Amino acid sequence: MKDVYSKSFAGIHEDDTLSHCLSLLEKDNRRVLVVLDNENEYKAVLVRRWIIRSMLDPSTTKVKTLMRSAPKVTLDDSLSKVARLMIESGVMQLPVFREEELLGCVTDENVIHGAVANGWGNTKVESIMTRKPFVVEKDEPLGSVFNLFREHGISHAPVVSNGRLVGIISTHDIIKHIYETMERTPKKGVAEKINALTIPVRKLMIKPVITVSANTRLKIADEKMHKSNVSSLVVVRKGRPQGIVTERDFLEPIAQIETTEPRLRVQFSAKDVEVDGMQREFLRGEFDSFARKFGETLSEGILFVYLKSHGTHYNGRQLIHCRFQLRSPKGSFFSSSEGWDVEQIFRLALHRLEIQILRSKETERHTELARTYLRRINFPSAEL
Repeated sequence: MKDVYSKSFAGIHEDDTLSHCLSLLEKDNRRVLVVLDNENEYKAVLVRRWIIRSMLDPSTTKVKTLMRSAPKVTLDDSLSKVARLMIESGVMQLPVFREEELLGCVTDENVIHGAVANGWGNTKVESIMTRKPFVVEKDEPLGSVFNLFREHGISHAPVVSNGRLVGIISTHDIIKHIYETMERTPKKGVAEKINALTIPVRKLMIKPVITVSANTRLKIADEKMHKSNVSSLVVVRKGRPQGIVTERDFLEPIAQIETTEPRLRVQFSAKDVEVDGMQREFLRGEFDSFARKFGETLSEGILFVYLKSHGTHYNGRQLIHCRFQLRSPKGSFFSSSEGWDVEQIFRLALHRLEIQILRSKETERHTELARTYLRRINFPSAEL
């Protein structure tokens, strides 16, 4: 950690406006600001992406509305531990302390740079990339793409025309577009927001796309991301998207480096979602059941679980998105669900994940187990 963190940081106060923060971020090309209290002591962090995604009026909204506490790390902490804390907290920029003294900040980019500097950097991109990513056609409306992102818990998608890569679009691009549109025409409000989502992807997609091959070394891929100031790369073969690799795809294996015991493990993070004691017991029981069922087949795997709330409310309850991402020697599996009840959406997402695993080619030798399971969950006609 000592060699990767940044000693310089910009401090703001909780009563500053978001407009002031945006000007600081733009001026110094920063990704994160440190929030200080009236005695200039550390209090929280604020990230540029949070400001844009909030779509709040930056001239009147205070920092305290969006600032978020983040785990503190020290110079003695390993890169693996820092990566794990970032994933668990959902905050990719953490404050670095020596006892009570704030020394600087460490970002996900810093952690990745440090990790690829050793032998791991010679590993090929194919080992961490997401295979067969969701792609969108260049003439699809932004609203359709935004729904795809929300439904599957993804943030980037290659844009294609006749199957060939022509651009890339991200959640940030879409929300930034909506934000800027509403800033230009604040009185039109919701109507203008809807109009902003009707334009075709090709009007907003980023091109040319920064690409790599599946055989590219991680060290080279990281250098490309850094030099091009992008958070994702599209993996191509003969001009067609084969996979995608993001900064989170780098972080997840880094977070596993210190674990030597071969077993199926779970990493859980929740953003703006309250999980009470009874719900935690329920989730733990579901985890245990899943591990007993698939632990032998998916040994040394890790299951990442993300819970995140959306702005929509129903009877006073917030809409919650649940996303599962399982990485194992047998392959990668993904599932998601949405709803207003933590236990219900968790069980649905886990159910969908189990179906994927049982239907995968890697578990063909467990056909009888799969058939028995599918019959038990009311899929009598399922064929494997």
